[in-house]
Amino acid sequence: MVDTDSSTGSSPGSSMGSGTATGPVSRDIYKTLDLSLRVGEVLLSSGAGAADVGATMLNVAHACGLRGATADVTFTELAMSHQTSFEEPALIQMRQVRHREIDYEDLTLVDHLVHDLLAGRLDRDGARSRLARIVSSGHRLPRWAVTLGYGAMGSGVGLLVGGSFRVALLAAGASMGVDLIQRQMSLRRWPGFYQQVAGGLFATLIAVLAAGSHAPLSPSLVITAGIIMLLAGVSFMGAIQDALTGYPLTAGARILEAMLATAGVIAGVSGGLTVGRMIGVDLGHLTPGATTLSDLPVMTVGAAVAAAAFAFASYAPLRSLLPIAVVGGLAEAVYFLVFDQGLGIAWASATAAVVVGVVSYSVAGRVRVPPLAVVVPAIVPLLPGLSIYRGLSLLAEGSDGILSIISAASIAIALASGVIFGEYLAQPLKREARRLETRLAGPRLVGPLRVRSVRQRPRG
Repeated sequence: MVDTDSSTGSSPGSSMGSGTATGPVSRDIYKTLDLSLRVGEVLLSSGAGAADVGATMLNVAHACGLRGATADVTFTELAMSHQTSFEEPALIQMRQVRHREIDYEDLTLVDHLVHDLLAGRLDRDGARSRLARIVSSGHRLPRWAVTLGYGAMGSGVGLLVGGSFRVALLAAGASMGVDLIQRQMSLRRWPGFYQQVAGGLFATLIAVLAAGSHAPLSPSLVITAGIIMLLAGVSFMGAIQDALTGYPLTAGARILEAMLATAGVIAGVSGGLTVGRMIGVDLGHLTPGATTLSDLPVMTVGAAVAAAAFAFASYAPLRSLLPIAVVGGLAEAVYFLVFDQGLGIAWASATAAVVVGVVSYSVAGRVRVPPLAVVVPAIVPLLPGLSIYRGLSLLAEGSDGILSIISAASIAIALASGVIFGEYLAQPLKREARRLETRLAGPRLVGPLRVRSVRQRPRG
């Protein structure tokens, strides 16, 4: 679950000066701020954008009867404050988000909690108790099931990139091995960069061993499928959303995290390729063959399997897996058809991402999950694994692979910005939300559109 610390500007029971902001009223305000911060904590740790987190925190405080509160969201810290009058100091609470683990089940439950609170079906104390149960209940799936989910995702990507059944099977094994390695390193508090290096190195060494055994398969496709789970798709999408919605500081932090994660993959894969050359196994670089409409069904199935498997491994509710698979397959079909018209990889990726953004809003409402839980798994099959591998292999040969790396970055930006644009088309801002929020928050990937019911709490 989420590993956090909390602190306040002063003790809830201490006197904050003369007037109304003392005693029971002060404690009442602190309870509201604490609930808002704990809700924002779950959202931020699950990859939600800073705008969504801040707006949801303000909505929760507003629904609990607290007017004039302010919220501040950074990459690692949440803060809320409230000043009862200009004559008294502000009451401040802060929480630090130190650990991030995607859990779409908790995210969905917290999203339902917020909607119930705003609709008047739940009071503040009931919301506090329900939230405590959510964050302390642990994961729904055992850890081995998550590992199998990542294996299924690797096999789906293997089919997506044109691999045979052997490639899909080996990619599944590589993906499960990467997950187990990263899990053990995480338990020992290794930084994420080294986990990425180890994952990229392991996936590449599996391909090197396959090539050394002269098995009838493409090792480069195994690497491509194995590193998909290491690509920083969630961080890139959150960074672009924050940049577009007026949070440059948080956007910069997310981009830096994504760059470090990608650099770790680059270092791991490059090290594996170097080891292969040292033992006389040259994997070369991948040049995808021509694809036709006859390949589209297999690619669509591979994308659907990869999207649903990633959602499963991220603890998404089971009722959402089939719709996510459909959206992921649809996105791959749109990408293929647009790319087949000669519009280029970036434009094809952006078009597919716009479709994901538009469709996900409606799908998420029908299966009662936040759009974020549909959007992120659906774009996983579109992540630029082929471009990254080509760039890495060319750099390992001493050739110019910078263009492939730049192409991969442009695809990632096209995916993130395309999804956000699709959400803008599907979910326009409501007038009440614009009045309530202090800045442009953009479309909602998580959290309510507006406050549907506001209860004024008594003051003393």
